[in-house]
Amino acid sequence: MNGTTRAGAPQEGRTVTLVMACLGVFIAYLPVTTVSVSLPAIQRALHTSTSQLAWVTDAFVLSMAALILTAGVFGDVHGRKKVYLAGLAMAGGGAVIALSAQSVEVLWVGQAVAGLGAAALLPTTLALISHAVPDHRERGKFIGLWATALMAALNLGPLLSGVILEHFAWRWIYLLPVPVSLIAIVVAARLVPDSRAPGSRRLDWSGQLTGMVAITALVYGVIEGGADSFTDVKVLVALALAVISGTAFVLVERRSGSPMLDLTLFRSPAFTATTLVAMITFLGMIGFFFVLSLFFGMVQQLDTLEAGYRLFMITFGAILAGMPAGKLMHRFTPRALITAGLLLVSASLLSLIGIDADVSFASLAWRLFLLGVGLGIVITPMTATAVAAVPHHQAGMASAGNNAFRQVGGALGPAVLGALLTTRATGSLPGHLTDAGLPGATVHQVTAAVDAGGLGAVARMDLGANAGRALGALSEAFLDGLRLCIGVSAGLVLFAALVGVVLLRPRSAATSPGASNAPSQVAGGGESGKLPDPVR
Repeated sequence: MNGTTRAGAPQEGRTVTLVMACLGVFIAYLPVTTVSVSLPAIQRALHTSTSQLAWVTDAFVLSMAALILTAGVFGDVHGRKKVYLAGLAMAGGGAVIALSAQSVEVLWVGQAVAGLGAAALLPTTLALISHAVPDHRERGKFIGLWATALMAALNLGPLLSGVILEHFAWRWIYLLPVPVSLIAIVVAARLVPDSRAPGSRRLDWSGQLTGMVAITALVYGVIEGGADSFTDVKVLVALALAVISGTAFVLVERRSGSPMLDLTLFRSPAFTATTLVAMITFLGMIGFFFVLSLFFGMVQQLDTLEAGYRLFMITFGAILAGMPAGKLMHRFTPRALITAGLLLVSASLLSLIGIDADVSFASLAWRLFLLGVGLGIVITPMTATAVAAVPHHQAGMASAGNNAFRQVGGALGPAVLGALLTTRATGSLPGHLTDAGLPGATVHQVTAAVDAGGLGAVARMDLGANAGRALGALSEAFLDGLRLCIGVSAGLVLFAALVGVVLLRPRSAATSPGASNAPSQVAGGGESGKLPDPVR
């Protein structure tokens, strides 16, 4: 090809695009684990409740999920490079806001702005790769490198946070994205080639509005329902609004001449399967990471660096498995890889149900490592299949749609599992306090403090000689909630595996969306003019 791709992109430009795409997804995902392992430190410094702490995570994920589709469309219409640069600017700006936060509310704002940056970066980085490497066989290798960069961000996050919190306040975990984003803006502005989707696509504001309201109302309702009650008026109103706006979104998109999310994409079983698998898996896994971080801080009393070492085992395993995943797609079907990876994740989760407050690093390490290996096996084929399942010109929409549903699952994860953890732990706490021999007045005092200020309130109480027994009872109650959350997470991952087995089937070009008028080289197919058959 004489140094060019089939789309005519120079080899040098393709390499620069790949590097900047990997850097973009690294910046987008770095806040996920830097913040998650720092939650106990943030809770102690800002005196937050469990539901307020969940919003620290969800402010980022929610804004990303709500606007990721719009970012994908905007890039297709006005240029992916512009959206990529805007994403870098917002990621850095959100970090600056969080860095200066003196209250949890300001921290939410910083996280939300950083989430907007991630919303812009995720679909555009994949779309830039898809444009530079239209051949789906070669593209799998590049998406594997993209997924490795994603895992590297998740891998370095806990360790960076641990080192920072050993010597500085929690807010300094937000420093790194600022200079990295600025450097990336300067380099990308000069060297990254721009691209757009062909055709006369335009922004779908009514679809954006209804979709954003649906996602926001749903997550808000689940978080507040778990923190208070699902019969609370504000929760019922939020959930009803989610249903109404979600229905309106579907109706608007079906009638739109230029939909934000073309619902015909879901006629592809491969796209539908990978989207559902991504959403369900992230619901279970992000929720699990949330409660596991709380376990390290509240029960094991680990500092952030010690917690980072443990979480490092997950991302280390994911990186080792993710690096060759693109090549493995030439030997095994995405269906086999995704199913095998999810089964390994589920088995690893189930092996954690029996842990107690004194579980050692060695006992945790191999379980968390295998969990990471399973995730590493899944992410590359899941992402590559979603993009390859649609015509080439819809790659930006496909990646944005897949990421949007993934982030909805990620936003609901801490909300759902945080609610389960709080409900189970607070329900069993009085019994554990009584079993520990505490007098009735102290039991009432502790349970009242937990009801008002969350599980973390116990550590701030002055209980005198009863403090040790109260904290021991809290640990036992927390473990009750943790085991329930682990079981739910494992069940969700198993369900995602079942979805993959059922829906990931061979398909012909004739039944693929838009295949009837998609040339082979645009679609990434073979010389026969058919779209690739990415799954079996």
